[in-house]
Amino acid sequence: MGIRSTSVSDAVAALDERSREIFRRIVEGYLESGEPLGSRNLSRILPMSLSPASVRNVMSDLEELGLIYSPHVSAGRLPTQIGLRFFVDAFMQVGDLSAEERANIDRQVRAETGGNPVESMMNEASRMLSGISRGAGLVITSKSDPVLKHVEFIRLEPTKALAVLVGDHDQVENRIIELPAGVTSSQLTEAANFLNAHMSGQTLPELRKQLSRLKDDVRHELDALSRDLVERGIAVWAGSPDEGKPTQLIIRGRANLLEGLAGAEDLDRLRLLFDDLEKKDSLIEILNLAESGSGVRIFIGSENKLFSLSGSSLIVAPYRDDDDRIVGAVGVIGPTRLNYSRIVPMVDYTAQLVSRLSRNQL
Repeated sequence: MGIRSTSVSDAVAALDERSREIFRRIVEGYLESGEPLGSRNLSRILPMSLSPASVRNVMSDLEELGLIYSPHVSAGRLPTQIGLRFFVDAFMQVGDLSAEERANIDRQVRAETGGNPVESMMNEASRMLSGISRGAGLVITSKSDPVLKHVEFIRLEPTKALAVLVGDHDQVENRIIELPAGVTSSQLTEAANFLNAHMSGQTLPELRKQLSRLKDDVRHELDALSRDLVERGIAVWAGSPDEGKPTQLIIRGRANLLEGLAGAEDLDRLRLLFDDLEKKDSLIEILNLAESGSGVRIFIGSENKLFSLSGSSLIVAPYRDDDDRIVGAVGVIGPTRLNYSRIVPMVDYTAQLVSRLSRNQL
């Protein structure tokens, strides 16, 4: 019977001390070197006295369970993806970070290189996570709503205009909006003047709420076409509630993923991973993965459809805003032989740190 049809507790119960020790040594050897471990070498390092023939018998049982496999004839054994999941759930011990490790993460993530402090912090978090793993550090952050300072509408075509929004840090965002039929240049100016008169110190969602409350005032101050323009412009700029806020992805350490590649097949796998990461749907998918449970989540190889083709592992944790809403995620992407027990607490602490720092700076 394979492990697929048994629970972790049942599988643990099915393994005696010898089987657990041999399985643990095979997985730890793989995580350390990536190399298969054979019966002769295993018999030398086991704490109990077992002949290579006895070790081979145990390995055969583990292989029958689907926990290990032989990469080629006469080779040692490597853990399967199911075996890695079994190891993570049943054997892996995740310790707490030392005070020195926490201080080192704090120092690196807080290092600002100028410009937008939030963006600098996210870049440093991604770079730091890359440095502590064999993979690439990943940060997904929702694009924050700027406090608006000025808005202007510029006609592009009879039915299209460019909405130029200036934030309080002089960041500029441009959005093309559809115009109601027959709108005039004076109505564009009138709508911009109305928005500028009411937007002081507010983000766009806050302005939308205020305009909803000021609906009667809008009716008196703007004619029907101008009201339509305001509503259309804000709806386009804020985005559909079904889509959520636009997101951006920060990845550092892609070169780490190139280390130890065995050949063309590995390069193709890595290319598939990079292609996946470039897709916007991937950002939403990773956020969904982070949101699907509390704390750090571990996805090994094909467990996660996002990286099923590239066979990569993902360790990810969400971070939150002042209202305890999940607004992004931090993590590590890499080969299945990531050092899970070391990376998990670091990803967890980094997510908590990013939550605290972003609340202070957003």
